[in-house]
Amino acid sequence: MRICVFGAGAIGGYMGAKLAQAGAEVSLVARGPHLAAMKENGLTLIEEGGQTTVPVTASDDPAALGPQDYVIVTLKAHSVPAVVGKMQPLIGDATTIVSGVNGVPWWYFHKIGGPLEGTRLETVDPGNAQWDGFGPDRVLGCVVYPAAEVIEPGVVKHIEGNRFSLGEPDGSKSERAVRLSEALGKAGLKAPVRPKLRDEIWVKLWGNLSFNPISALTHATLDVLCTDEGTRQVARDMMLEAQTVAEKLGVKFPIDVDRRIRGGAEVGAHRTSMLQDLDMGRPMEIDALVASVAELGRVTETPTPTIDTVLALVRLRARVAGLYG
Repeated sequence: MRICVFGAGAIGGYMGAKLAQAGAEVSLVARGPHLAAMKENGLTLIEEGGQTTVPVTASDDPAALGPQDYVIVTLKAHSVPAVVGKMQPLIGDATTIVSGVNGVPWWYFHKIGGPLEGTRLETVDPGNAQWDGFGPDRVLGCVVYPAAEVIEPGVVKHIEGNRFSLGEPDGSKSERAVRLSEALGKAGLKAPVRPKLRDEIWVKLWGNLSFNPISALTHATLDVLCTDEGTRQVARDMMLEAQTVAEKLGVKFPIDVDRRIRGGAEVGAHRTSMLQDLDMGRPMEIDALVASVAELGRVTETPTPTIDTVLALVRLRARVAGLYG
């Protein structure tokens, strides 16, 4: 089984290192100093139990790696459409594209059934780049839970979590999903195959949709923005609007909004990924995390006034910083 992790930064590097440690035939696509360090010294993974360095096959040229059984995409959502063409040498007749990307996935309406079947989402797949370039029948969904960071080129520090939930768009327990689940399991990762992955997507998105842009606008950590009376109410309003949208799409939430906010507060003084990107001058995942839900509001004819307001503010904040087109 040949597995390529495309976008081997923090999360992709963590997954790639665990697979390599388990003896899997894995390759990593990366770039810059991180790639150079992995080529020269291997990939170092720092975990609670210690530090290990493994030799890895790493490249910035997919053509050098050839067709794969699985291509696991762990890039930021806004980075994927532009590299679909570059990824083509990795894709053979039986290749599965594993979409481990935050936010509403581009394949969301593939095999969902009903009147919205096949609906395309411009906010996450402009110009249908992924729908046409990958083909939705290739996709296997993935919700990423671990936290990790690249602390220096070639060195990934695992912070918490080891679950990568998998799911077919039609909810089936397919052979390809089970095979990947078993491979990840042998690497010490949890990879359950879920019949209703969209429900998990929304529970994670619930927090990302609200906490991320509010933190970018206020520079507050999670514990602060989830307990301050004003920002907590804004987050709650956004989440309730999103819940109405999701429930129109058949999603069932296993917890209520107040418990989800309490969970955010309990994480502590965490700086969200969007705030980190703003501080480091990196493009922010505004479209996948926020604009996509506003678009789904329009698709389902659901008003999203709080989401729309926060979206306008965070887009302008990003534009002023030169981090949004």
